[in-house]
Amino acid sequence: MVSATARRGTVVGAVLLSLLAVPAHAAAPSDSTPATGEAALPKPDLDGLRADLRTARRQGAPGAAVRIDAQGSTFRTATGVADRATGRALGNADRFRIGSVTKIFTATVLLQLADEKKLRLDAPVNRYLPGLLPDDRITVRHVLSHRSGLYDYTNDMFARTVPGFEAVRDKVFTYRQLVDRSLRRPRTSSPGAVYSYSNTNFVVAGMLVEKLTGHSVRTEYQDRIIEPLKLSDTFYAHPSTRIPGRHARGYLTPDQAGAPLVDATRQTASWAQSAGAIVSTTRDLNTFLRALLGGRLTSAAQLAQMRRWVPAGANQAYGLGLRRRDLSCGVSVYGHTGAVQGYYTYAFASKNGGRSLAAFVNTSNNGTVHATMLGALDSAFCGKRAKAPRGRTALVERHEDIAPGIARN
Repeated sequence: MVSATARRGTVVGAVLLSLLAVPAHAAAPSDSTPATGEAALPKPDLDGLRADLRTARRQGAPGAAVRIDAQGSTFRTATGVADRATGRALGNADRFRIGSVTKIFTATVLLQLADEKKLRLDAPVNRYLPGLLPDDRITVRHVLSHRSGLYDYTNDMFARTVPGFEAVRDKVFTYRQLVDRSLRRPRTSSPGAVYSYSNTNFVVAGMLVEKLTGHSVRTEYQDRIIEPLKLSDTFYAHPSTRIPGRHARGYLTPDQAGAPLVDATRQTASWAQSAGAIVSTTRDLNTFLRALLGGRLTSAAQLAQMRRWVPAGANQAYGLGLRRRDLSCGVSVYGHTGAVQGYYTYAFASKNGGRSLAAFVNTSNNGTVHATMLGALDSAFCGKRAKAPRGRTALVERHEDIAPGIARN
């Protein structure tokens, strides 16, 4: 989700966070996704997926896991350890911090509130949270699509990866304290001008949820998403520092090459909250995405709003809390990546949710691992693919869940 610094010439990844069949909804007019039917997707390259996970381990991840659900069948594989101290093997049943994948949950709740006529996407945020923001032109839509121009407070918070984390590991922030950190810095653009990833946006989104419902985001996630979908391993962890039950420990990669990994499992994740504090499993994430993209969580109209895309980097676009990635084979997938100290998460599905992938590694701040795991999307949705020429490595993306002010060579 946030911070990054150079490590061995790569841009580091962010530091920080079977359903009922339903008719498919048409995509929004701005959706440029190829008209590829669910049944037309190539078979997953399962050997390629296993190889991707092994590569991530060689590059520094203690463990890696992936799950694919498609048309009633499931593929699961994992490698490495969940706990470096005990050597316990990592598996798909392990819970982990999902980082920015939380943003899809938050956006879904707000779109449900729009369905209930409690919210207008094009209304100013200040209509619902009077005086919060310095510009009445910033709308709910701008916040959910990262076009508000609000500075990402995590740029400063995690300018130094490990010291930044240790400074906030046990802290509990209010939403307002996090927004105030952003407002101390100039805005990055005028409202609606350009996409610029900022965790501040989804802190504001969490404030909107709580103001409009009178309940905590924890309650709204639980009542609107977690309980209806029976996501038994998904919960909002903040501000507890523990992940209860079986879970993978998360290991933060320091900025200094060769320095030992830092066990970052225990933390409040209060710096993230509605931008990245949910814990889940690969099974639950696939269930959630299949339900969302299959039309079970919002109206067709609000799902179409979620899929109104703006450019967001090479081969990517961003909607409302939802990312579209255009893969090497011409297939587009929908979901989010996430990073919180110690974990990278990848949760994507095909257009209508017919095939879904959830994967994670229990490390972060390692751009090489991040690039490898992004390649697993091609294995899952494009099938067998040509090997990269010798001596060439995948480019590490600079503006995904990484605050642009932090990502640098």
